[in-house]
Amino acid sequence: MTIHKSLVAFVLILIASLAFGDDNKPTADNTPPPGFVALFNGKDLTGWKGLVENPPKRAAMSPDELAEKQKAADEDMRKHWKVEDGVIAFDGKGKALCTTKDYGDFEMMVDWKIEKGGDSGIYLRGSPQVQIWDRPDIGSGGLFNNKINPANPTKVADKPVGEWNHFRIKMVGDKVTVWLNDELVVDNVTMENYWERDKPIYPTGQIELQNHNSPLFFKNIYIKELPTQ
Repeated sequence: MTIHKSLVAFVLILIASLAFGDDNKPTADNTPPPGFVALFNGKDLTGWKGLVENPPKRAAMSPDELAEKQKAADEDMRKHWKVEDGVIAFDGKGKALCTTKDYGDFEMMVDWKIEKGGDSGIYLRGSPQVQIWDRPDIGSGGLFNNKINPANPTKVADKPVGEWNHFRIKMVGDKVTVWLNDELVVDNVTMENYWERDKPIYPTGQIELQNHNSPLFFKNIYIKELPTQ
């Protein structure tokens, strides 16, 4: 009986270890780990929209004007962002892909892949950015647009161009922490407001997959909203 129970326990542990890797990230694509929800369903772009200007300009628009511009932005977005075999693929043209929902404090995960010379980023609360690029001398994951606080990652943790990379990003207040491929590259650094340098980062905003005219690929995009501190 004792041997039988031990065998059952071993099998359960083995199943759990196969189902979940680092960060409790499931091996099945686009399936959120416990406590997270999927921002990308693996099938279509439900929950995503096209980019309309920047936060200050959007805030200055009337509801009707914003709705009209959003409709045009969505039409343009669908020309360049597609879902192919469970992956969001960008053709290198057009503007950023944005969540339809705004977020405050959160932890998110995202897998990304670029081609040679690729340049991209993850906008947090509509603000640039957690950097993605083909720069082996600096590496990805830094808060590129910071001017006062650290902008570069503390180490290069990128995988070779053409391979999938994994971000884990945590944002609480104006502080951002980034792990790239399970390596800590940004440790509780203040993210500055790129759009209005004299103001702190916005308390809420959309998440954007940014681009610089090069093909990009994203999958396994998960988020867990955190209580506002």
